Parts: sequence; C-alpha cells; structure tokens
Amino acid sequence: MLSIMESKPHRPTAAEASAALSDAEATRATLADRIATPSWFFVSMGVAIAAQIATVAVGLGHKPALDAGEVDAPWLVAAGVAVFAAVAGVQLARFRRLNGVWLGGFASRVVFGTGTVASVSYAAALGGAIWAAYGSRWWLAGLFSLAGGGAYALSGRRWLRTYRAEPAVHARGESAAWLAALGVVAAAGLALLLLNA
Repeated sequence: MLSIMESKPHRPTAAEASAALSDAEATRATLADRIATPSWFFVSMGVAIAAQIATVAVGLGHKPALDAGEVDAPWLVAAGVAVFAAVAGVQLARFRRLNGVWLGGFASRVVFGTGTVASVSYAAALGGAIWAAYGSRWWLAGLFSLAGGGAYALSGRRWLRTYRAEPAVHARGESAAWLAALGVVAAAGLALLLLNA
C-alpha cells in the first residue's frame, strides 16, 4: 500500500513573521522615497485642467455664439475632455516608465482628481468659470480656469508629499466601481448642462 505524504507549508514563528513585515515596510518606505514624477508633470496636468474648464465655460456660456450656431457646445466641451484625457494618458505612461510601478492612489487622486482638495477646487473653478462666461466676463472665466488648474496641480503635489511620508495610508486609490459611478454622475451633469445651453 502506498502512503501519501502530505506536505504542510512552513509556518513562520512570531519572530520570523515580525521580521518579514519589518522588511516589507522598509521596502515600501524606500520605494515611496524614490517615486519621481516626469518632467513638467504637474504643469501639464494644471494646464490640461485649465483648458478643460475653459472649454466647458466657453461652450456653455457664450450664448450669442451658441444661438447663432457659431459655437457647437458639445464639440467644444468634448475637445476639452479630449485634451485632458490625452495629457493624463501620456503622463501616466511616462510615470510608469520612469518608476516601473503603478500607484493606485497616484492615478486616482493626482491624475483624475478624486482627492478632496482637487475635487472641491475643480468644482468651484468650473462653477465660477461657467458663471463668469454666462455674464460674458471672459477675463474672469479665464482667471477661474487658471486658478482651477493651479489648485489641481498643487493638490497633486500635496498628495505626493503625504504619500512619501505615509505610503501605507495613501497607496490605495478608489475602487473601479466608485470611479465609474463618479464618471456616470459627471457625464449626467455635463449632459444636463449641454441640454440647457
């Protein structure tokens, strides 16, 4: 009769487990300190957000041009989103090539603006730019757009600093389901704005 030997994995001792966890934490801290952003990363993201805010404001707020058919609001808004998407895609690819890793928190909070400061500053700048455009205050719409882009970029820099200080706390981004839900809400709000333009 053949006997089958069962192999049980080696269970580490408390000291071995503690040492392994300490090594993993040290490795994560070292990686966090070495994370770098590509050249012009934050500037390009700020400019892309400012352009996106401005195109929405102009697309929705230039009523005489909209009424005369000179400005096609949906295409102008789509152009702003396309500029942002292109810049975000290129910068995420450059980040991956430079560091060799993806950071979930970096992509969602820095690039896609799900961090609190980025979200609030973006919403405030977009609302202000649209309000200014409806009143034909183009200089103010531009100012709101620039302020929104600048705040978005500064929020990203702030997140990177806090990530480096506490990588375990900040490494996770939002779930794909949550990001999809936010995307649906944003698209619905934009569609409502375009229908009322």
